Amino acid sequence: MAVRIRSRFHAGGRERTMAELASAIAALSWKLAVDSIKRMREAQFDIDIGRPYFDYVVETMAFHAHYADRVAFEKLSPEQRAEFTTALARRMAEFIEDNSGMLLATTEPGACRRHFLEVFNAAGADYADYGLDAKGPDFGFRRAYAGRVREGMPEKDKTWVYDQVMEIEVPEGVQAIKRTLDGLFGGEEKPRRAREGMSGE
Repeated sequence: MAVRIRSRFHAGGRERTMAELASAIAALSWKLAVDSIKRMREAQFDIDIGRPYFDYVVETMAFHAHYADRVAFEKLSPEQRAEFTTALARRMAEFIEDNSGMLLATTEPGACRRHFLEVFNAAGADYADYGLDAKGPDFGFRRAYAGRVREGMPEKDKTWVYDQVMEIEVPEGVQAIKRTLDGLFGGEEKPRRAREGMSGE
């Protein structure tokens, strides 16, 4: 299913805040994660409603957040980038919490939000050494994400998940996010200093 993308945002002539931009990307990431599960199922990967569905959405949105952070590193000042990525992780955690009923049967209030932020921070360690290339996330970045997805897959699917995730799921998601980020941030790259790690808390 195609995802409609809003790449230009206006607010009565004022510039949108980093939190508002982060909210737009979080909403897009949620839609993209759900669409990705549909493609994975069509490709005969078993992602059942319940914990497998929840884990896949969480890992995918965390990956999108770290990808968006790399784009923000190229486009924004260090202060803007820190504000954007922190707001993005927190807004994604809220999406997970708000939709916990469709992901898991019963959960303690706040548990899904906390879990997403834990996964976001843990994934950050796995992705820390990787960046972007001409196609988006570089090979190591894509492979690290596929490896994290693989951990939650049944044994019959573990052998094949790398190809599906790296060659189909990553491009589908990051292309949509990149188009939206380019519209939100603009095309000009800002001078950069060394990238620093980010945390959702």
